[in-house]
Amino acid sequence: MTTTPATTPPAALASLPPEQKKKESRRAILSSYLGSTIEFYDFLLYAAASATVFPAVFFTNLDPLAGTIAAYGTFAAGYLARPLGGAIFGHFGDRIGRKKMLVLSMFIMGIASTAIGLVPSAETVGSMGAVILIGLRICQGLAVGGEWGGAALMALEHSETKKRGFAASFTNAGAPTGAALGTFALGTASAVLTQEQFLSWGWRIPFLLSFVLLIIGVIIRSKVSESPVFKAAEAAEKAKPTKRKVPLFQVLRRPKALILTMLGGASGFGLQVLLSTFSISYATESGIERSDVLYAFAVASVFSVFFVVYFGRISDTFGRRPVMVVALILFVAFLPAFFKMLTNDNWFVLLSAFTIALALHAMLYGPLAAFISEQFGTSSRYTGASLGYQLATLIGAGFTPTILASLYAGPGGGTSVTPVTIFLATMSLVSVIAILMTKESKDHDLVTYEH
Repeated sequence: MTTTPATTPPAALASLPPEQKKKESRRAILSSYLGSTIEFYDFLLYAAASATVFPAVFFTNLDPLAGTIAAYGTFAAGYLARPLGGAIFGHFGDRIGRKKMLVLSMFIMGIASTAIGLVPSAETVGSMGAVILIGLRICQGLAVGGEWGGAALMALEHSETKKRGFAASFTNAGAPTGAALGTFALGTASAVLTQEQFLSWGWRIPFLLSFVLLIIGVIIRSKVSESPVFKAAEAAEKAKPTKRKVPLFQVLRRPKALILTMLGGASGFGLQVLLSTFSISYATESGIERSDVLYAFAVASVFSVFFVVYFGRISDTFGRRPVMVVALILFVAFLPAFFKMLTNDNWFVLLSAFTIALALHAMLYGPLAAFISEQFGTSSRYTGASLGYQLATLIGAGFTPTILASLYAGPGGGTSVTPVTIFLATMSLVSVIAILMTKESKDHDLVTYEH
């Protein structure tokens, strides 16, 4: 592995006039942020619905706890599909360009999410509704598996070296923005409708709105230019007499970067789904109104958008590794207080709990996009970054809601958050070790770096 420190913009950008470079960079960052927002609105809306709606709509033949666990199982199907989506979209993104794959992934996500809003309930079609739900969730997983890598790379590869963490963080800032929009939509439907109306048809409205967001997203994505770093690498590859290597084989031939980014990012996603699924169920089971919990989480998610970007910028100065390690330590230390605050019926205490937790998560999540993407060379960066990120989501989040619900329930019929805390602390320790085993990447030259 070789690295070349750089303090100037990538060579592919250096030939452009300064104003043109800034314009292209801003446009790529905005596109990555808005596109990621739309895709994560769709993906994380499902997370909120799996905690509050799907057990009562698609798993009516099970008791409440078993129904919740079954709904989380369909939630996991999307995470299982994400690495496959990352491999497929990453391959073509490294071969034919980032932009085309971003538009295609958004189209698939929008159609799948809209269709979820049309799935018949168990009362109408029995278990077939759950089967259809799983199929559409897999489509969501494939789409978001291809979305993240392309969006992160477009922002990263359009930016100057000393601003990459800041630029790439906007891709991850789309996740809490999308979560806030989705939760606001679901919470509003829950608040203005009766319980019967909400479970009958009201929950479908936020999913059907995905079609409107799809149109907006495709228009935005179509106006962004291709990554200049990719174009420079493509031109260099075409000038070589040798056949181009398969990106996936390049990544797997030296798997250390893939393994470390996967393990390094895993706990971040475990903590993310703790906040978006388990903590919502935990608070509502404690007697707090569902709409109050959803609104508190949504408002805190809005605040966290700014934290994500801020800590991405901080990582440009202090490095990706130290910021991420400190974040994990602080989050685990906060868990006991967090669970206690979730049982308080004061809305502002609830809001504070989610705000602090999401701020600490943002400290990890802000630098993550740059941290993962910078570990791979240009010719396999889309594939490597997508696989690293999506495998991290799979092992960190795919089955975590089910595991947390099962640990919380306990073997004797009682409930306790202590096993939940121990599990999350262990997961975080693994990530800390993996992060410390990587080399600091904030000064890598994206043009010359080879993984």
